[in-house]
Amino acid sequence: MTTAQQPENKVQQTRTVAELVDSIQALNTEIQELYCLDEIPWVLGVSWGKDSSTVLQLVWNAIAALPPEKRTKTVYVITTDTQVENPVVSAWVRKSLQNLKVAAKEQGMPIDPHLLQPVIQDTFWVNLIGKGYPAPRNQFRWCTPRLKINPANQFIREIVRANGETILVLGTRKAESAKRAATMKKHQVDRVRDRLSPNASLPNSLIYTPIEDWSNNDVWIYLNQWNNPWGQSNKELFTMYRGATADNECPLVVDTSTPSCGDSRFGCWVCTLVNKDKSMEAMIQNDEEKEWMQPLLDIRNELDIKDDRDRRDFRRIWGEVQLFERNKDGEISVEPIPGPYTKYWREHWLRRLLEAQTKTRRTAPENMRDITLISLEEMSEIRRIWLEDKHEFDDSLPRIYQEVTGEEFQDPRPGADYSLLGRDEWIVLEEICEGDAMHLELMAKLLDTERQYRKKTRRVGIYETLEKCFNTSSRSPEDAIKNARLKRELSEAVSQGDVAKVKQMTLGDVAAIDEVDEGESDEQVTWASMKFKKENLEE
Repeated sequence: MTTAQQPENKVQQTRTVAELVDSIQALNTEIQELYCLDEIPWVLGVSWGKDSSTVLQLVWNAIAALPPEKRTKTVYVITTDTQVENPVVSAWVRKSLQNLKVAAKEQGMPIDPHLLQPVIQDTFWVNLIGKGYPAPRNQFRWCTPRLKINPANQFIREIVRANGETILVLGTRKAESAKRAATMKKHQVDRVRDRLSPNASLPNSLIYTPIEDWSNNDVWIYLNQWNNPWGQSNKELFTMYRGATADNECPLVVDTSTPSCGDSRFGCWVCTLVNKDKSMEAMIQNDEEKEWMQPLLDIRNELDIKDDRDRRDFRRIWGEVQLFERNKDGEISVEPIPGPYTKYWREHWLRRLLEAQTKTRRTAPENMRDITLISLEEMSEIRRIWLEDKHEFDDSLPRIYQEVTGEEFQDPRPGADYSLLGRDEWIVLEEICEGDAMHLELMAKLLDTERQYRKKTRRVGIYETLEKCFNTSSRSPEDAIKNARLKRELSEAVSQGDVAKVKQMTLGDVAAIDEVDEGESDEQVTWASMKFKKENLEE
């Protein structure tokens, strides 16, 4: 469930109950007319928060009032499970979907519910623990498209391919925020027909927002006064919102001075795009039965630190140093952009997550004892990334899993447990490298690259791959950052036409090449060969 409520638009006028009733009746007719107008299927996106629940209930009631012979067009109800949703809300969502599915079948409604999930490669923990992506920030909001947008868009594209076009029904409202109101107003200008706006991101799909002018007050009055047609209790939803506010109150708004549930925000429990997870904090504070979620909140807060540079690699995820100009308190400096979490911290987050999962399964209420914070399939993919992409052949995931859970890790991936290299070889390599982290990384990459190419009938590309290992791992952090600064300065000198500086800097490269044996051609010279040549001379 992902609903982000903001203080209401103060310009918006509060409607009386009588006016709301008239509006609902007019909206009921509008929905029926749009539904019967053509054969274009509807896709109704719900998060099971108050807004999307309101729209679903409005659409259900309007279609249910039609004669059975007119209920011919399917309404696909889609919900995206990011797999890191607030557990209480996630349980509510699954219960709601099940109730909806059963009621639709019993009442002969053309409602087809679907629970969507991101592909394994896009899940939160595969990216954060597997690849080392840092906790999301507004400057690097990598989670939203992977966890939410892509699964929904993929489903909508499939409907479009099968039917030519679709109408997407959403519960967005102008009162949610000034930014949302401006966006909706902009789309109104481009409407191709009454109440339907074009979808900027998906061709051949139109957007219908039936409650776009409703207030929070309108929504809560409707949910509390109109019975839920698929058997769900709207009072439970109201109680859940109330429990997610610090003062444990969620009154109906009667005037501008009355607070509402507008500050409640349900979403991913790992979300670091907000300063605090106020909803989870309030749930734990207001209900002793929800104190079992404290380990989750602790992990979220540990992820959300202002400066995590000491936890991350000095290179970007592709292995190169990338610099940026930083202005801190008026002091300008050129520094490397921190990359993914280091091996230590990726293993740390896995251990913390498994500890939280193990603890919550013991302390949670009976109906939540089967909670899964990270799935077996996710851990299998994380293990594959560590072994194959990062060449960490010590294979630490099964060991960490057994240490925390006391159980043996059963990898569902065929052949995952077979490897020529393992922890014993890694320990020997650590002893040989004597604490030199970059030397250890380089040796591990070279050995594992050879292993990966070992069974191939044609070893095309092995030399390029080995050369990439040298390019990304043969320098110390200090040397790599220094080299990146030199490249940056040279690039700036070239762009500015500073011939003297270009000559000065390139002469340094020529001097370095001269240090190599005269019999070695320029084409053979690499930073790796220069490094090892220097080490041999010192010996």
